[in-house]
Formats: sequence, structure tokens, C-alpha cells
Amino acid sequence: MKKAVCIISGGMDSALSAYMAKKLDGYGIIAVHFNYGQKTEQKELSSFRKISKSLMSQKEYELDLHFISEVGGSALTDDTIAVPKSGIEEGVPVTYVPFRNGIFLSIAGAIAEKEGAEALYIGVVEEDSSGYPDCTDTFIQKMQDAINEGTKPETNIVLKTPLVHLKKEQIVAESLKLGVPLSDTWSCYESEEAACGVCDSCRLRLKGFEKAGIEDKIPYHDS
Repeated sequence: MKKAVCIISGGMDSALSAYMAKKLDGYGIIAVHFNYGQKTEQKELSSFRKISKSLMSQKEYELDLHFISEVGGSALTDDTIAVPKSGIEEGVPVTYVPFRNGIFLSIAGAIAEKEGAEALYIGVVEEDSSGYPDCTDTFIQKMQDAINEGTKPETNIVLKTPLVHLKKEQIVAESLKLGVPLSDTWSCYESEEAACGVCDSCRLRLKGFEKAGIEDKIPYHDS
């Protein structure tokens, strides 16, 4: 069976991306997750394990990259930087983690080469990545070129971003269609027991469920 490496954060976007790789594109899944000192690291790891199990992935990689939090510079990894709640930010958001996707894709590319995979899936979404320089089509294309330039001649890995132009409500609807266990996914930037409901990621998630006419069954504070 042809194989695809899927970066799975534990959120619903990357979960759907992996389900699309399996159910629509027919790949066997090699699931990859990164622990990088993010504020919801343990919850995301738990979600990843549930999602990869539901996918019946061929292999799982759980990699610790805590140097990313040591570099700092992001509200996701630095306790001195508040996670924004207003939804109003100009320029690059403080939740941007410096070159995170570049680091993730480089490592996932190495795994893809080693495993003989022909595709690498990442669940970037333009709607909730506004201002993130490592989530653009141009960046992804250049990373694909760099990975193939820096690997063995017979290696030819295609980077796939099937969600990049979808709206959140479309992601919710497609997830239900493909059987993604949305109640096992996690989106909150700062809380692990119950989602805060007010950070940018929570707001986008809740808006998507509302527009799709579906109840989000993960726990939220004050709900």
C-alpha cells in the first residue's frame, strides 16, 4: 500500500487532513506528532493518540522538540506572553511559533524519506492562519522543493494541504462525513481540562460548529 506521512497535532484540522489521506486518497498512514512545550502539550498528545488509533495508522512517531519552547517568542510556548482573546491583531499574531511548520516539515520529510512515503500531509488552513508566514501556499511549495532537493534522487515527496482553502464550517461538515472523531480533537491554545472558549482557536472552532449547525461536544469553561 502506498504511504503518507501525516502531521497530526491533535486538532480537528490535522485530523481531517489525515482522514482525507486515508479515506479519499487511499494512503496507509504514518502518524507524526510533535511535543514542543506548548501550553496544551499533554492534551494534544492524548488527542493524537486517539486519532492515530482511530485511523489504524501503520506507525506512530511522537517526537520531543522542546528546544522550540526554549527559543520562545510565542504565546503558545511562553508563559510571559498572554494568549490573545480579542481576535484583533495586526501583522503576525503572537501565537505564531517561529518557523514551527518549517521545522515540522523538515523532520516529517526525513521520516517520509526513511519510510518510503510518497506524500506528506499538513492541515494548514488559510482562514485561521492569517498572518502566519509558514502557512502560505508559497511557503509549502518551497518546502516541498527543498525536501526533494535535499533527499535521495529517488525520493519524490508531495506536500499536500487539502484544507488550506476551506472554511471552518466546511471542515466540520467534511469531518462528520468522513467519520473524524471530533470529540477527541482539541483546539484550545491554553487550557487542557476544559477549552477556554475565547482564544482565537476556540472562537474559530465554535464558529465553525455553529455555522455547520452541529454541537461541539468537547468541554468548555462555564458550559
